Amino acid sequence: MESVQQAARELMALYPRIYFACHTRHVRDPASQKLLSRHQASILDHLDDIDPTTLNDLARHMGVTPGTMSLSIDRLERKGYVVRMRDTADRRRVHLRLTAAGVRVREASSVLDPVRVEALVARLSDADRSAAIHGLALLAGAAGQERPVKDGDGGDERAAGRR
Repeated sequence: MESVQQAARELMALYPRIYFACHTRHVRDPASQKLLSRHQASILDHLDDIDPTTLNDLARHMGVTPGTMSLSIDRLERKGYVVRMRDTADRRRVHLRLTAAGVRVREASSVLDPVRVEALVARLSDADRSAAIHGLALLAGAAGQERPVKDGDGGDERAAGRR
């Protein structure tokens, strides 16, 4: 019987190979056909159209400086996906919200490319395909039972509800 530590090491070794084979390289806006990088799409994943996030909080969460995040937000704002708003109580604070176009891109994007995933599972026999899906379903079920992980514990509480 395999130990929990050994199973975790194997999962950590196998998952990147699957991700590399199947992840989307770019995200395309379904309406305008504009291309966004995976990084830009990740920023959109962390924003909402109703509940604003401050630029500083987003930068801290994503592990970059506010200046670096500001440059990324500039690009997304020019493309029409994000809007900046000044805090009414403290004009130094900048709040970020998704526009309708940002919501559209966020909802249309997936970390996995459906064509690549289909090609990958097509390489498996029927029995192996069923076993693989069953194993992933077990892992997804275990992930659903996990307590929310706070930032700093290695998790992403905000994105967990979206992806």
